[in-house]
Amino acid sequence: MSPRRNRPKAAGSSGRSAEDDPSGRYGGWQSTENWQGEDWSVRHVAGAGAQGKTYRCPGCDQLIPSGVPHVVAWPEHSGVDDRRHWHKACWNAKDRRTTRVQRSRNAPRF
Repeated sequence: MSPRRNRPKAAGSSGRSAEDDPSGRYGGWQSTENWQGEDWSVRHVAGAGAQGKTYRCPGCDQLIPSGVPHVVAWPEHSGVDDRRHWHKACWNAKDRRTTRVQRSRNAPRF
């Protein structure tokens, strides 16, 4: 086993940016995609990286349960506060979706 490496952060850094959040932390890989004329950072999260957390998908307005693999996407010009967690299928179908979200009868309205 190699020794642990602790490196101090730069003194001039203020706040967190999307680059400060390493892709290995969530067990996924990161890429850049163009959507609606804007570049988006897209990170694929393994189910083990999402243990104990639930998120609401902006594509279908349903919960993403704990431990389910999903996608995290945010505009490249913004920081980590603008990240959104999507179901993989919802992210892949984002261009085919209508602007009005249709919920099932028993879906909660938030």
